[in-house]
Amino acid sequence: MPHSNSTSGSGRVVWVLVFGGIVTTLMSTLVIPLLGELPTILGTSVANSSWVVTVTLLSGAVATPVTGRLGDMYGARRILLLCTIPLIVGSVLCALSSSLVPMLVGRALQGAGFGMVPVGISALRTLVPPEKLGSSIAVMSASLGIGGTLGLPLAAVVAQTTSWRFLFWGVATLSVVTAVLIAWVVPSTPAYGAGKRFDAVGALGVALGLVCLLLVVSKGAEWGWASPTTLALLAGAVVVLLIWGLWELRIDAPLIDLRVSMGKRVLVTNSVTILIGFSAYFQSLLVPQLRQLPESTGYGLGQSMIVMGLWCAPSGLAMMAAAPLSARLTATRGPRATLLTGCLFMATGFASSVFLMGSTWGLMFVSCSVAAGLGLAYGAIPTVILSSVPPSEGASANSVNTLLRSVGSSVSAAVSGMVLGWMTIEFAGSVIPSRTGFVTGLMIGCVTALVAGAIAMVLRVPKPGTARAHEAHVPEQATG
Repeated sequence: MPHSNSTSGSGRVVWVLVFGGIVTTLMSTLVIPLLGELPTILGTSVANSSWVVTVTLLSGAVATPVTGRLGDMYGARRILLLCTIPLIVGSVLCALSSSLVPMLVGRALQGAGFGMVPVGISALRTLVPPEKLGSSIAVMSASLGIGGTLGLPLAAVVAQTTSWRFLFWGVATLSVVTAVLIAWVVPSTPAYGAGKRFDAVGALGVALGLVCLLLVVSKGAEWGWASPTTLALLAGAVVVLLIWGLWELRIDAPLIDLRVSMGKRVLVTNSVTILIGFSAYFQSLLVPQLRQLPESTGYGLGQSMIVMGLWCAPSGLAMMAAAPLSARLTATRGPRATLLTGCLFMATGFASSVFLMGSTWGLMFVSCSVAAGLGLAYGAIPTVILSSVPPSEGASANSVNTLLRSVGSSVSAAVSGMVLGWMTIEFAGSVIPSRTGFVTGLMIGCVTALVAGAIAMVLRVPKPGTARAHEAHVPEQATG
C-alpha cells in the first residue's frame, strides 16, 4: 500500500477523504425531494414515511461514537473501509425497495456510514505533513456541510427528471468508488487497541440513551410534548445516559473517555459546536421554505424544488471557500479568533435576513454568509480537538464532536418547527407560517451564533509563534 509524506501524496489522501465525506453526507438530503411522494412510493402513511428521514439520524448518532473508538483501536483505514460497506448495501437496498420496511433498513445502513468524516479527520494527523495539517482538517471538516448542501439540488434534479431509484443507484456507485479510492490511496494508520477490549456495554448504553433522546427531539412535536410516550422516552434517556456515564468513568478502556471530554478546551469546543449546529440549521430549514412559498404572500419567492436547490447550492461553495481561509486565520491568529469570526459571519447573515427577506439575491447572501461562517468555525474545531487529546483518542473525540453537531441540528429542527407552528396565517384556504415566524426563527439563529462566539472567547489556545504555542499541541490532562 503506497504511503507518502510528500505534498502530492498527502494531497491525494486529503481529497480522497474529502470525497468520501461528501458522499457520506449526501445521505442526509438525499430523500428530501421525495418526501411528498414517499407515502405513494412505499404504500404507507405520511407519518410512517417520515421515519425514512428519522431512522438515518438515529443510526448515524449511534454509529458515530462507535466507529470513532474502533478507528482509534484498529486504525483509521480499516474503519474507513468498514464504513463504506453499509453505505453500499443500504443504498442498493433502498434502490430495490417498494415498501416501508426495506427502505427503513436501507436508510439505517446509510446512516451507519456517517462516522467516516470524524475518523478521516483523525487520520489526517498522521497522514499529512504538519504544514498542511490545518488546511487539510479545515477542508475535511467542511465536507460535513458541503455534501448536504450540494446534495439537495442534485437530488431534486434527478428525482424530477428520472426515476427516484436512480438517486440510490447513484450514491451506491459513488460509495463503491469511495471504497476503491480509500483502498488504493489511503495508507495504514497507527492502531492503539493492543491489549484493550472494545467497550460493548458502553456502546449499547450510549446507543439506547441517544435513540431515546433523539426520538424525543425529532418526534416530540408530532406525538405531543406532554404525551406519555414523549415523557417516558425523555426520562429513559436521562436515566440511561446517567448510568452510562458512571460506567464510562469506572472502566479502564471506555467507549468515550469522559475525563478527556471534561478537559476545558474540549468541553468549551463541544459547547460551541452544539450552539453552532443549532444556529446554522435554522438557515438550512427556513430559507428553502421561504424560497418555495408563493410570491403572493409578500415574503415567499415561489420557486420550484429544483430552482430552490440551485439557488441554495452556492452556500456549499461558500463553505468550501471558507475552509482554507479558516486554516490560514487559525495559523496566524489562533483557533479562538477563527471561531469568533465564523460566529460573527453567521450572526451577520441571520441579522441581514430581516431586510433581505423576499429577495432572491438577498436570501443567497444570507445563506452564503451563514455557510461561510460555518466553514470558518468547522475548520477550526477539529484542530482544537486534536490538539487537546492524545493520539489514541483522536478519532473518538472527533466522533463525539460530530455527534454533538447533529444533536444541535436536531434540536434546531424541533425548535424551528414549533416556532413556525405557533406563528401562522391563513393563505388561499391553507395555514402557512407567517413572516413573523420566519423572522423569529432566523433571529434565534442570530442570537445563538453570538452566544457561541462569546463562549469561544473562553478558549485559551496560544497563537502559533508565541512562547507557549507548543502547549496547544500537547494534550491537556483533565481532572476527574
